[in-house]
Amino acid sequence: MTAWLVLLSLAGLLALLVSGLVRPAIAFVTMAAGYLVCGLVDTTVLLQQYTNPALAALLLLLLVSLALERSPLLDWVSEHLLQGRPDKAVLKLMGVSAVLSAFLNNTAVVASFLSTISRQDRIAPSRLLIPLSYASILGGMTTLVGTSTNLVVNSFALGSAGIELGMFQFSLVGVPVALLTFAVLVWRARTLPHHHPEEAEDKLSYFLAADLERSSELVGKSIEANGLRSLDGLYLLEIEREGRLITPVGPEEVLHADDTLVFTGAVSKVQALQRFPGLKLFGHHADDLLATNLMEVVVSHESELSGRTLQEVDFRSMFNAGVVGIRRGGKRLEGQLGQIPLRVGDCLLMAVGSDFHQHRNLDRNFHLLSGSPTRPRLSTWESGLTLAGFTGVIGLSALELLPLFHGLLLMMGGLLLGRVLSPSELRRRFPFELWMIIGSALAIAQGLETSGAADLLADGMQAMFNGHGVYGAFIGCYILTLLLTETVTNNAAAALAFPVAWTTAHALGVAPMPFIMAVAYGASACFLIPYGYQTHLMVYSPGRYSLIDFLRIGAPVSIVYSAAVLVLTPIVFPF
Repeated sequence: MTAWLVLLSLAGLLALLVSGLVRPAIAFVTMAAGYLVCGLVDTTVLLQQYTNPALAALLLLLLVSLALERSPLLDWVSEHLLQGRPDKAVLKLMGVSAVLSAFLNNTAVVASFLSTISRQDRIAPSRLLIPLSYASILGGMTTLVGTSTNLVVNSFALGSAGIELGMFQFSLVGVPVALLTFAVLVWRARTLPHHHPEEAEDKLSYFLAADLERSSELVGKSIEANGLRSLDGLYLLEIEREGRLITPVGPEEVLHADDTLVFTGAVSKVQALQRFPGLKLFGHHADDLLATNLMEVVVSHESELSGRTLQEVDFRSMFNAGVVGIRRGGKRLEGQLGQIPLRVGDCLLMAVGSDFHQHRNLDRNFHLLSGSPTRPRLSTWESGLTLAGFTGVIGLSALELLPLFHGLLLMMGGLLLGRVLSPSELRRRFPFELWMIIGSALAIAQGLETSGAADLLADGMQAMFNGHGVYGAFIGCYILTLLLTETVTNNAAAALAFPVAWTTAHALGVAPMPFIMAVAYGASACFLIPYGYQTHLMVYSPGRYSLIDFLRIGAPVSIVYSAAVLVLTPIVFPF
């Protein structure tokens, strides 16, 4: 009976993750706490999961990557990639981003290229950004440190069976899979839309909401009399009045006090609202905001703004900036800006104050698309030493001369001594939620084992693939992981799928390695929709993509990727 209740709780956890009603960290920690209270895991075992050596190495890697993100190398590379013919530029961008993502945090790689791609006007960003995101995934899954997903799987393998995966063990299948998938990606990239920056006025990138003060001289006059029909680059789309929408807005429509006017238009044309007295953008006078610098950013996957509105967080006080526009891909956002719950990947157009860059929480919350960098770059010698140190750590770990955790800990000490990183920056950027998710997931896996639920899962997998043998069960574990990574986050998918794969291999009496690799490769196979992977969300709005754009290019990529993994993995890692 206990085993079935545990399985029911696992189904409830999955439903919560898919619904998005609860943050993954809260869901995993709550469930782990429930297992502790019910006696499925004891306190010692629970605490051991949060200090798993492989998990500690993952956290150290992410913290060390903070210094690598500030190296001017990525900026220099991105500026030289987009030269030459567009097709050649796309190929170079994909190749370099894949190689860099094999060793650096792929989020940092995409963030560095994202700014350069968004600023240039020679090649449509929409032709570059999805290939950039997919290439970073393909590069990242080829090494142990290329993606957090592989390190998560390593944490489970070490905790469940004492198996520690090697630095380039993933490359044996990952490299040929990446090369095959690359060919499909290059072919399908030609079907991506051409959203050139100069087309911004036609595409109506942003939706701007402006409130009309009671004292404004615009009140009581028609749209045409106020000159709101002949704006430079802006179009009055609708009026929100006392909870109802007036759309379309006719030229004879008379403005009332407290009306909210919704405009569409290009970023560069927002200043057209400056000449209208009594018009306020998100609660601030247009003159006050638009006299400052306009900056475009993307909400980061680490941001505390996700799921919250601008009013809830008191955005103006938090960043000394006012939001004058929000864009989510090509989707129309309804209602007032201050009441829209933000999502990871949203583009914000902000009017920033003079001390905006001095705020310490910018790098955690935003990826910059326009304006000057928010953080100081490393000097040439600091960059060289940091890159050399990281290369040495990876090399020594690959040669099995120094464990990865030891090398990263030594490097962290060097970065702190050299003041490349500071303790306050480490506190601010510590991946607390990821730590809680993985530690709790390891504890949940222990609960599945002790309750007998893991055996029920294994029996279910055997019954489902009865007559198809071990290979059928292997395919089933991969497909399960792929479906999970498309519906929940990639790390959560690995955490949920690993216990199933491990117990299935154990029940069948075969080597667990192909099943472990099925989870690792399957958790990185997020190509169909933009919501399951952070780099997809980063490029979604800057590229002005729709869901169909991801499906059009992602479906063949996912099919070829999956076929290659399912064929090559059992050959390289026999049952």
